Amino acid sequence: MPMLKTIQWKTFSRDFIVIQLGFALFGLAIALLIQANLGTSPWVILEVAISQLTGLSTGTMIVLMGALILLLDILLKEPIGWGTLTNILFIGPWVDVFLKLLPSIEDQWFIQILMLFGAALFMGVATAIYIGVDAGAGPRDSLMLGIKRVTGKSLRVARGGIELLVAFAGWILGGPIGFGTVIFALLIGPSVQWAFKVFKVKTGSNIN
Repeated sequence: MPMLKTIQWKTFSRDFIVIQLGFALFGLAIALLIQANLGTSPWVILEVAISQLTGLSTGTMIVLMGALILLLDILLKEPIGWGTLTNILFIGPWVDVFLKLLPSIEDQWFIQILMLFGAALFMGVATAIYIGVDAGAGPRDSLMLGIKRVTGKSLRVARGGIELLVAFAGWILGGPIGFGTVIFALLIGPSVQWAFKVFKVKTGSNIN
């Protein structure tokens, strides 16, 4: 059975605000990827592909996908906390909010590339912020940490491997893929690792 993290009620209010900032930043990163029109992140390729097949919004599909990934985390016996559950519930709605606020950019390569690199940076920082609260990592990041723990590989290898496999599945289903997908897959691992070091986030072992 997975470990269940104890809620620290004395710091819960502060932690909830901090973790929501992380979720909002993560939602912004996803929306930037979509609106840059250069190819989305691997998870979003899959989620957008399925949303197109089902007629559900991207944010709704992110919520549903998170719930399914949580089952894999449980099998890997990763710690589950209130942060894991709120990740599933809140990131999707944040994505839908930012998709309504941000314009879709085309034929403006400089802006589009800035959006792509900004998305990778923001997602790495967002990951470190809400994992740093120590309320339980999000389902996708729990999967990353679980694979890191089981295989002994680095965060960049664990995260990069997951992203590439998910991108392939999304492509097969007709999701939005482009050269930006490849760039993002190469950037996200180092971005997460850099952010973990900057924010001094502990994962139980060396994060090189």
